Amino acid sequence: MVKMNNNLMKTILLLGLLSGVLGSECLAQDVASLVKAGDLMPAFNLKSADENISSSDLKGKVVLINFFATWCPPCIKELPYVKKEIADKYKNRKDFKLLVVGREHTQAEMDKFKAEKFDLPFYPDKDRAMYGKFAMNTIPRNYVIDKSGKIIYASTGFSIEEFEKMLDLLKRELQNSNK
Repeated sequence: MVKMNNNLMKTILLLGLLSGVLGSECLAQDVASLVKAGDLMPAFNLKSADENISSSDLKGKVVLINFFATWCPPCIKELPYVKKEIADKYKNRKDFKLLVVGREHTQAEMDKFKAEKFDLPFYPDKDRAMYGKFAMNTIPRNYVIDKSGKIIYASTGFSIEEFEKMLDLLKRELQNSNK
């Protein structure tokens, strides 16, 4: 019996080590995800101070959905990259839409955060109405959706390497969009 418990403990330890080594690669398709790359984007409606948008409005566009929270350190670390490498770069493209969705935040919280920190297209998701269609937990989360409405990239957490992979994919998708 002691030997079996020892083997079980070794297996659990090995799984823990592997999850730490694999990092965000492992999290890209974690158990908390309700959708993954290859799935169609779930239907949703969002309302901000500036606009109302639904998933059906996004057909024919490449879309990046970034789920974050103002209290989340990795989210705050990622947002300057989202601003510089995506929002500023693609803001004038009619074939691209960026949605930065504040999980469990109100419009007032989004307005205050925008005024104090970042000028990004923030959308509140106070009751997780949108987030709950994509995942159960864990932020930041990013989803890239192609022009047909299919999710072509999904990730959780933040690392420069993973962010650069997403940027490369987004750039290729937008280049293909011009052809």
